[in-house]
Amino acid sequence: GVGAYKELALWVGATALFGAGVAATQGADPAAEFFAGYVLEESLSVDNLFVFILVFQYFKTPPVAQEAALRYGIAGAAVLRATFVLAGAAALERFEGVLAVFAVILLYSSWKLLTQEEEEEESLEDNALVKVCRQYITTSSDYDGDKFFTLQDGVKVATPLLLATAVIELSDIVFAVDSIPAVFGVTTDPLVVYSSNMFAILSLRALYAVVNHAVASARFLQPSVAIVLLFIGVKMLLALAGVVEVPVGASLAVVAGVLSAGVAMSVLYPKKPQGDGDGETQAAKAAIAGAV
Repeated sequence: GVGAYKELALWVGATALFGAGVAATQGADPAAEFFAGYVLEESLSVDNLFVFILVFQYFKTPPVAQEAALRYGIAGAAVLRATFVLAGAAALERFEGVLAVFAVILLYSSWKLLTQEEEEEESLEDNALVKVCRQYITTSSDYDGDKFFTLQDGVKVATPLLLATAVIELSDIVFAVDSIPAVFGVTTDPLVVYSSNMFAILSLRALYAVVNHAVASARFLQPSVAIVLLFIGVKMLLALAGVVEVPVGASLAVVAGVLSAGVAMSVLYPKKPQGDGDGETQAAKAAIAGAV
């Protein structure tokens, strides 16, 4: 609703203020790196949100429980990203060649996004993440508001909300494998990497509401993300080989320009409804199928 758009606007405003603060205290280049990282992370987050939609639909999660799952999911993502960023920064200090590994990951992810056919969708019933969670988490048959545990026949058991949240947390680990190397491709400053991640993650709850209503037909967003990942991967390899260093401003222009073009084309040429499900469900299935 309107509240979600207002909340998202507030987070975007806070991000702009933080970026202005970076520019004032550290200079234009770190600020450009921050904004490039933020735009990249926000676009990659859309895939996470499509997964949220599919998981909530599959587990028939009521709105009040969705709010709880999003809160804990975002908090868990913040901790996970901090761990990934610190590990990546520590690895880079010891061996710069880690950037080459990151570049290969991005090139593979780009290829996977560009070649993934929409028809090749995986039933969530057969999804590896769901199977693992079901194996270790036994749940009650019904939800109990926003509680993760409830009493069933006098015994304390997990509710389906815990299972849904676990699937979301595990899927975020998979997505972090793409997103963290992507931002390290823009900057190797751990503070800039983490802050751009955090501002993108903190707006996820508001972005979820927007995506749930407005971005289901963003048919050109995935290809534009793939092109951006390809650009960053190639840029990293060229820099490591000493061929050319792409200026930060140029990187920001490419990232923002390609993603904006993807959104604009999606608005101008929206996806037509399909008979076997609406656009957001199809996109969600493709996203979670590509996560494993």
